[in-house]
Amino acid sequence: MMQDNKVFTCESVSKKIYSYIGLAQKAGKAVAGEFLTEKAIQEKRAELVLVSEEASANTRKNFIDSATYYSVPVYLFGGKEELGRAMGKEFRASLAILDKGLATAIMKQLAFLEHEDQRRR
Repeated sequence: MMQDNKVFTCESVSKKIYSYIGLAQKAGKAVAGEFLTEKAIQEKRAELVLVSEEASANTRKNFIDSATYYSVPVYLFGGKEELGRAMGKEFRASLAILDKGLATAIMKQLAFLEHEDQRRR
């Protein structure tokens, strides 16, 4: 994709998403781990839920079901190590973004990745 003479690759878009996750963490607008993510969803504080592509099928199903029930966007993205590193922590299988603006920015990048993935098929 060309925009303002820049070429966006899936790798650069993924890095941007991890940067947004880091910003959210530093701003206190992200929570991670099964318990805190689920709590944020149920308390309607979560604007976006990310679940690692490496998460177990049961974990993925639980978060997808919960987020869908509470009308929170949920995406499968990244590895556990990468999600944890973006937050300055160890492995993380799930996280919630609590800020609407950051959630929107991340979803825009995720939409680009989905578009690129479908284009390659």
